[in-house]
Amino acid sequence: MLKAHAARRLLAVGALLALVLAASRVVPLFAAPKARSVRVGTWKTAQTIAPYEYQRFLKGRYTVDVRPFTNPGDQKTALLAGSLDMCGTTMVMAITAASRGEPVVVVAALCDKCSALAVRKDSSIRKPADLRGKTIGYVPATMHDVLLRETLTRAGLNPLRDVKLTRIDFFDMGQALSTGAIDAFLSGEPFPTVAKVQGYGRILSYPYFDDSIGTINAGMIVTRKQIQQNPKLVQDLVTAHVLATEYYNAHRAQWLRSSSAFGTPLPVLQEAAKNIALTWKIDAKFIQQTRNLGKRMLALKMISREPDYDRMFDVRFLKEAQKALSARKKEWQSR
Repeated sequence: MLKAHAARRLLAVGALLALVLAASRVVPLFAAPKARSVRVGTWKTAQTIAPYEYQRFLKGRYTVDVRPFTNPGDQKTALLAGSLDMCGTTMVMAITAASRGEPVVVVAALCDKCSALAVRKDSSIRKPADLRGKTIGYVPATMHDVLLRETLTRAGLNPLRDVKLTRIDFFDMGQALSTGAIDAFLSGEPFPTVAKVQGYGRILSYPYFDDSIGTINAGMIVTRKQIQQNPKLVQDLVTAHVLATEYYNAHRAQWLRSSSAFGTPLPVLQEAAKNIALTWKIDAKFIQQTRNLGKRMLALKMISREPDYDRMFDVRFLKEAQKALSARKKEWQSR
């Protein structure tokens, strides 16, 4: 009798343990879905910082893995290889890739302006025409290459005969200018402002011409396959880009503080910010200026043919993102 009673107790305990173990393995019926990981490429600069703020607007739905690069070509290559879901690129690189038939699509702008022509502080150069016979640092086949040649041509100078163009990495231009190895350089921020703040250089001009290329600089791209297979992902990333951009535009002090973590001193960034425009908008003017840029690149033999601009842009996602922005207009939109 006692043995039977003990056996029943053991069976009851065993059944209870089995229920506990089974319950521990049951996934709740309404468990929150796991956040999807997305990979976004950009540079570590003040003008390309927006992707670092995407997580704020995608929390709970995506985990944003921001991967830093030093040049647009490597970003584009990683995108086409499937290592990135979205990345930044210069409009020069976007045009070059599209002209080769590579399946890249510009879905948002990233930044405008950001370029400047710097000369030695103690030089006699007062206007671009004074650069005749001078040595100018530049990086070939970049946005700054096109802007430099445009500046020289408008000043009546032949870039191939009237000046000496010397290839120098962006990171080395300041030192080359300070030591007198070059007389001038045209590059992106913050390098021209660094030369000004540190006292060995000054800004000669900002190379923006509204009747041609204007102030366009960089954009965000995805692959055509991504748009076809994952349109919701593209939409969510574009919406996050619009909101992140407007968040930083509305909170400029935070923008510059966050950017200073990349290594540029805050006082330099505060000065350089006057020549930086964070943006996402692609309108008819932007597209026309991109066409103008493509024509200049073709004339300079940087590309062998112009791309199909209609296929190169897809602004549908921006239109939808604007609805999200309007819903938070008072909180996020630029003042």
